[in-house]
Amino acid sequence: MTTTSLYERLGGAPAIQAAVELFYQRMLHDERVARFFAQVDMRNQAGKQRAFLTMVTGGPHRYTGKDMRAGHAHLVAQGLDDSHVDVVIEHLGAVLHELGAAPADIAEVAALANSVRDDVLSRNASAAPRS
Repeated sequence: MTTTSLYERLGGAPAIQAAVELFYQRMLHDERVARFFAQVDMRNQAGKQRAFLTMVTGGPHRYTGKDMRAGHAHLVAQGLDDSHVDVVIEHLGAVLHELGAAPADIAEVAALANSVRDDVLSRNASAAPRS
Protein backbone atom coordinates (compact mmCIF):
# COMPACT_ATOMS: atom_id res chain seq x y z
CA MET A 1 0.00 0.00 0.00
CA THR A 2 1.38 3.41 -0.99
CA THR A 3 0.94 6.36 1.32
CA THR A 4 0.41 9.73 -0.30
CA SER A 5 2.66 12.42 1.15
CA LEU A 6 1.34 15.75 2.36
CA TYR A 7 3.35 17.29 -0.49
CA GLU A 8 1.39 15.23 -3.02
CA ARG A 9 -1.94 15.87 -1.32
CA LEU A 10 -1.28 19.62 -1.46
CA GLY A 11 -0.64 19.40 -5.21
CA GLY A 12 3.14 19.02 -5.48
CA ALA A 13 5.52 21.61 -6.91
CA PRO A 14 2.90 23.77 -8.66
CA ALA A 15 0.88 24.09 -5.45
CA ILE A 16 3.93 24.86 -3.32
CA GLN A 17 5.00 27.51 -5.86
CA ALA A 18 1.56 29.13 -5.82
CA ALA A 19 1.26 28.91 -2.05
CA VAL A 20 4.62 30.59 -1.46
CA GLU A 21 3.82 33.40 -3.89
CA LEU A 22 0.44 34.08 -2.30
CA PHE A 23 1.86 33.69 1.18
CA TYR A 24 4.49 36.37 0.69
CA GLN A 25 2.00 38.71 -0.96
CA ARG A 26 -0.03 38.48 2.23
CA MET A 27 2.98 38.79 4.53
CA LEU A 28 4.34 41.86 2.74
CA HIS A 29 0.98 43.60 3.02
CA ASP A 30 0.35 42.71 6.66
CA GLU A 31 1.46 45.55 8.93
CA ARG A 32 1.97 43.07 11.78
CA VAL A 33 4.90 41.39 10.00
CA ALA A 34 5.89 43.36 6.88
CA ARG A 35 8.74 45.11 8.69
CA PHE A 36 10.62 41.82 9.02
CA PHE A 37 10.94 41.70 5.21
CA ALA A 38 12.09 45.29 4.63
CA GLN A 39 15.69 44.35 3.78
CA VAL A 40 15.03 40.84 2.41
CA ASP A 41 15.75 39.61 -1.11
CA MET A 42 12.27 38.20 -1.64
CA ARG A 43 13.21 36.08 -4.66
CA ASN A 44 15.83 34.31 -2.57
CA GLN A 45 13.48 34.12 0.42
CA ALA A 46 10.71 32.55 -1.67
CA GLY A 47 13.15 29.96 -3.00
CA LYS A 48 14.20 29.00 0.52
CA GLN A 49 10.57 28.80 1.62
CA ARG A 50 9.63 26.60 -1.36
CA ALA A 51 12.54 24.26 -0.61
CA PHE A 52 11.68 24.13 3.09
CA LEU A 53 7.95 23.51 2.55
CA THR A 54 8.72 20.88 -0.05
CA MET A 55 11.03 19.05 2.33
CA VAL A 56 8.83 19.20 5.45
CA THR A 57 5.76 18.04 3.53
CA GLY A 58 7.54 15.00 2.10
CA GLY A 59 8.52 16.32 -1.31
CA PRO A 60 11.70 15.63 -3.28
CA HIS A 61 13.64 18.83 -2.56
CA ARG A 62 16.20 18.95 0.20
CA TYR A 63 16.37 22.19 2.16
CA THR A 64 19.98 23.27 2.59
CA GLY A 65 19.49 26.60 4.34
CA LYS A 66 20.29 27.54 7.90
CA ASP A 67 18.59 25.78 10.77
CA MET A 68 15.56 27.52 12.25
CA ARG A 69 17.42 29.14 15.16
CA ALA A 70 20.26 30.52 13.07
CA GLY A 71 17.95 31.58 10.25
CA HIS A 72 15.64 33.58 12.50
CA ALA A 73 18.00 34.86 15.22
CA HIS A 74 18.26 38.30 13.60
CA LEU A 75 14.45 38.50 13.53
CA VAL A 76 14.17 37.54 17.19
CA ALA A 77 16.60 40.39 17.89
CA GLN A 78 14.14 42.66 16.02
CA GLY A 79 11.25 41.52 18.22
CA LEU A 80 9.91 38.40 16.50
CA ASP A 81 7.59 36.63 18.94
CA ASP A 82 4.69 34.20 19.16
CA SER A 83 2.23 36.70 17.74
CA HIS A 84 4.28 36.90 14.55
CA VAL A 85 4.54 33.12 14.25
CA ASP A 86 0.76 33.04 14.64
CA VAL A 87 0.47 35.45 11.68
CA VAL A 88 2.66 33.15 9.58
CA ILE A 89 0.45 30.18 10.39
CA GLU A 90 -2.70 32.24 9.79
CA HIS A 91 -1.58 33.38 6.33
CA LEU A 92 -0.22 29.98 5.34
CA GLY A 93 -3.50 28.33 6.31
CA ALA A 94 -5.55 30.96 4.46
CA VAL A 95 -3.46 30.53 1.32
CA LEU A 96 -3.76 26.74 1.42
CA HIS A 97 -7.51 27.08 1.92
CA GLU A 98 -7.69 29.48 -1.03
CA LEU A 99 -5.82 26.94 -3.16
CA GLY A 100 -8.29 24.21 -2.21
CA ALA A 101 -6.29 22.19 0.30
CA ALA A 102 -8.25 19.86 2.55
CA PRO A 103 -8.81 21.07 6.12
CA ALA A 104 -6.87 18.09 7.52
CA ASP A 105 -3.89 18.92 5.31
CA ILE A 106 -4.01 22.58 6.36
CA ALA A 107 -4.04 21.45 9.99
CA GLU A 108 -1.04 19.20 9.30
CA VAL A 109 0.90 22.13 7.80
CA ALA A 110 -0.02 24.26 10.83
CA ALA A 111 1.23 21.50 13.12
CA LEU A 112 4.52 21.39 11.19
CA ALA A 113 4.87 25.16 11.55
CA ASN A 114 4.10 24.96 15.26
CA SER A 115 6.65 22.17 15.67
CA VAL A 116 9.49 24.60 14.84
CA ARG A 117 8.09 27.56 16.81
CA ASP A 118 10.52 27.22 19.71
CA ASP A 119 13.51 26.96 17.39
CA VAL A 120 12.35 29.94 15.32
CA LEU A 121 12.00 31.96 18.52
CA SER A 122 15.34 30.68 19.94
CA ARG A 123 13.93 29.28 23.13
CA ASN A 124 13.73 26.01 25.00
CA ALA A 125 10.53 24.04 24.49
CA SER A 126 9.88 23.87 28.22
CA ALA A 127 9.82 27.68 28.49
CA ALA A 128 7.42 28.16 25.60
CA PRO A 129 4.34 30.27 26.21
CA ARG A 130 1.75 29.39 23.59
CA SER A 131 -0.86 31.63 22.09
